[in-house]
Amino acid sequence: MSGPIPSHEEHAGKVLALCGGVGGAKLVLGLYRVLPPDRLVVAVNTGDDFSHLGLHVSPDLDTVMYTLAGLANPATGWGRREESWSFMQALEALGGESWFLLGDGDLATHVERTRRLAAGESLTEVSEGFARRLGIRARLLPMSDDAVRTLVHTAEGTLPFQHYFVRLRAAPVARGFTFEGAERARPNPPLLAALASAELALVVICPSNPYLSVDPILSLPGVREALAAARAPVVAVSPLIGGEAVKGPAAKIMAELGVPRTQAAIARHYQGLIDGLVIDEADAQEATGMALPVEVTRTRMRSVEDREALARRVLAFGERLAGSRSRAARSERA
Repeated sequence: MSGPIPSHEEHAGKVLALCGGVGGAKLVLGLYRVLPPDRLVVAVNTGDDFSHLGLHVSPDLDTVMYTLAGLANPATGWGRREESWSFMQALEALGGESWFLLGDGDLATHVERTRRLAAGESLTEVSEGFARRLGIRARLLPMSDDAVRTLVHTAEGTLPFQHYFVRLRAAPVARGFTFEGAERARPNPPLLAALASAELALVVICPSNPYLSVDPILSLPGVREALAAARAPVVAVSPLIGGEAVKGPAAKIMAELGVPRTQAAIARHYQGLIDGLVIDEADAQEATGMALPVEVTRTRMRSVEDREALARRVLAFGERLAGSRSRAARSERA
């Protein structure tokens, strides 16, 4: 099991990361390794959660959990390393639904989560319990304990997220998104507490899909307002490099929605919420036209060292913004 390495920097405050799946988890791991682990709070999208084979599956939470615990499959970024597939093979032989892969080790996570939820524990209690058992010292939070489900409106009709993303491999043309249940859901209280805390030093919006991974968090009542009012700087890391997404359908979705696949479009998506944007060096020419501070660096994370290097650049950027930013001007930026 991998763990944090000592940091060469002093970070007095807490860092809150908002993230989704694989791309976000990479940066979260970098932050975990360079920060004192008790200073990191991670709020994870649960709009991807769904019931499958009678089990409560939380794909983004599990991706972040496995990543921080050193258990993630290095080839895919999701699922567990050295996984076996006896259950799926037996299920398929019986004619069961095999389009969503559940490895044997991964299956234990979903079975135990479902059991504990049925026994009355909250998703937060279950998630934090798993994190403790796996030796994770950062605080890992679902965005809400209430059900919020991402629906994708496509040219072929409205689809539950996992059917769009996994079963149909994000092939249908996206027309828009609804976060079912968000208006009734309560944001996780520790998430709101972190945003209001005087100890908060930085909020990082990870390079997750803005539409499918970050927007579900922002759709929760009061989260946008709390983010805009946070005393700490808010930095977003763009998921685009050269107009393409490193992982997932973000660029495809932007094209289908008629949104330019540019860094300026990412900044506009988070307008009124962020104080700065981190973009890849491949897009350095875009930095000159931005109306908000931009950090140009390498954002492609192929190795653990890449993750740590990006985390340090993000933290340093946040520190500079904390010393120079004007919060009142935030809504006028981008």
